[in-house]
Amino acid sequence: MITLGIETSCDETAVALLRDGYEILANVIYSQADLHARYGGVVPEIASRDHVRKLPYLMEEALAEAGVDWGEIGLVGVTYGPGLIGPLVVGVSYAKGLSVALEIPFVGVHHLAGHLFAHRLAHPDVPPPFLGLVVSGGHTELVVVKSWDEFRVIGTTRDDAAGEALDKLGRLVGLGYPAGPTIDSLAREGDPGAIPFPRPMLGEGFDTSFAGLKTAAVRWLKDHPHPDLRDLCASYLEAIVDVLVDKAIRAARIYELERIVVVGGVAANSRLREAFPTRAAERGMRVFFPPPELCTDNAAMVAACAHYRFAERGHRDPLSLSPEANLPLDGWGTDKASGGDPDGKEVV
Repeated sequence: MITLGIETSCDETAVALLRDGYEILANVIYSQADLHARYGGVVPEIASRDHVRKLPYLMEEALAEAGVDWGEIGLVGVTYGPGLIGPLVVGVSYAKGLSVALEIPFVGVHHLAGHLFAHRLAHPDVPPPFLGLVVSGGHTELVVVKSWDEFRVIGTTRDDAAGEALDKLGRLVGLGYPAGPTIDSLAREGDPGAIPFPRPMLGEGFDTSFAGLKTAAVRWLKDHPHPDLRDLCASYLEAIVDVLVDKAIRAARIYELERIVVVGGVAANSRLREAFPTRAAERGMRVFFPPPELCTDNAAMVAACAHYRFAERGHRDPLSLSPEANLPLDGWGTDKASGGDPDGKEVV
């Protein structure tokens, strides 16, 4: 079966074609970063209009790259939440239209579940159970993944996500948008111990909060208006990495999980990829990252999730499925939402 995946939850327009849920035939991504750079962040209306313009062209590009005809597509999967509602509407509407025109099943995919399926594409021999850390511009989530359709969120962001905190530092010092890759590059040449930034909520539960770290950077910059950007970026990034690694390792220990899967845009960060496996190995745990091209928003992960839900679980969605900007992950895979701590573990 050839599955078409569509991703338009924020500022990447992405189309992918997968054969039998694993083989990537095409994975085409168009980033709107240049459109939003002048505003220092994503403008939803601009993002929505650009998705409308780019989707048909990306679809044709993906078909040509894969050497596939329209009639060979057997399933369409699309992100329907969470995300910006305008961009979500564009992708879902396009997918529904293809479902009707091609007479093929339609499956809605949770964006964060899609990120976790990037691990399935990259490491098919490392199945659940594992602890998932989804870390991106809009999300910092710790998820107990018991199976490919059973997700339980045990920690979430209380304010700024990790990627958002990086972008805000970028705006403070004029690094442009998105700032994550630039900070990563500068940090490699800096001293991570040069500035004693706080580690917000370190050792406190599994939720994260990075707004205070941004405030600490603002205050430090007032007293140091001409900083060495390499040391600033290295110190700021190290604070984020310390928090993420500490919380994930503690969660994995408490939930008795020996594998940690790190996905999302920030999973491409070189310092996180360097520090995490070393610190986890000291506690007998293994850490897995997808390749960088599967870390950022992409449609291959959406297609992989859609294929699993249809081919292995017999799930398909009605064309009445609506986009949901705040779609919860808890209980999503089993089609029943349930909050709280599923195992009664003590969060310490």
